[in-house]
Amino acid sequence: MIQTQLALIRRELWEHRAIYVVPIVLILLVSLTSVTGQVAISSLDEEINLAILGTANLTENERGMAITGVMLGVSWLFFLTMLALSYFYSLDALYAERKDKSILFWRSLPVTDAETVVSKLLTASIVIPAVTFAAIVITHVLVLAISSVWVGMRGVDGGSLIWGSAPLMQNWLATLIALVVLPIWSSPFVGWFLFVSAYAKRSPFLLAVLPLFVIPMLERILLGTTVFAEMLFGRSPFNVPIIREMPSLGDDEIDGEDLRQLAESGVNILEFIDVGRFLSSGAVWIGVIVCALFCAAAVYVRRYRDES
Repeated sequence: MIQTQLALIRRELWEHRAIYVVPIVLILLVSLTSVTGQVAISSLDEEINLAILGTANLTENERGMAITGVMLGVSWLFFLTMLALSYFYSLDALYAERKDKSILFWRSLPVTDAETVVSKLLTASIVIPAVTFAAIVITHVLVLAISSVWVGMRGVDGGSLIWGSAPLMQNWLATLIALVVLPIWSSPFVGWFLFVSAYAKRSPFLLAVLPLFVIPMLERILLGTTVFAEMLFGRSPFNVPIIREMPSLGDDEIDGEDLRQLAESGVNILEFIDVGRFLSSGAVWIGVIVCALFCAAAVYVRRYRDES
């Protein structure tokens, strides 16, 4: 079973090169943006020198918080790209093999429809996030390396200013956790797209997307409720139930002084992640069940559809 799945996943990597090409392109774009951005501001010598001097006077925890902000921004760019890539892959995975008739060849092999659908689910939920994690780590290293070289050219020790303050392992562990929970949270969409991919005779994108907008509109017009819309749009990557509340900073609104105190305290980003809250959320497991039902429907459709 495991060997079969590994072989099927290798097949997906051969047939869907976007799984690794898109992250590579994004790595190059982010790195190039980092280089061009730093070159573009190099003419502002006085302002840059003051900024570097101010950064050097910050505590290590404050510099670490600033670097974490940059790393999180880069990570979220890859997170959103990963979700889009997973959705488009799922929508094309079963439709493409019927479109080019390669399904007739794969059906001649001793591989069941269930194994095929599971391999595509694993590719969308595990392989793509794993490739994304590797791409994020590489991009973080490249961006920090470019920054350290840039400040080094201005007479500053980039090793202590940047690498010595960067909480790499904390941020990478938080990134890994996010890349595990995001596919689980978005699994109903992946399951739905796999089902549509197995069912659609043409235009799978329209068949998959239109109901997601039409049903909430009909519910609002006919029933006057927004249950489906809240359930659908509430499953946003920004609504994953895994973030703890910010530490209490008093009754007043958070201002710059509060953020400075928070930075000086050396807050670990992992302190804001609550895996227990995620695992205990009913919405998470309902989504997993919905994904399983859609995948079972995809297996049924693929098994009994006549492609000859």
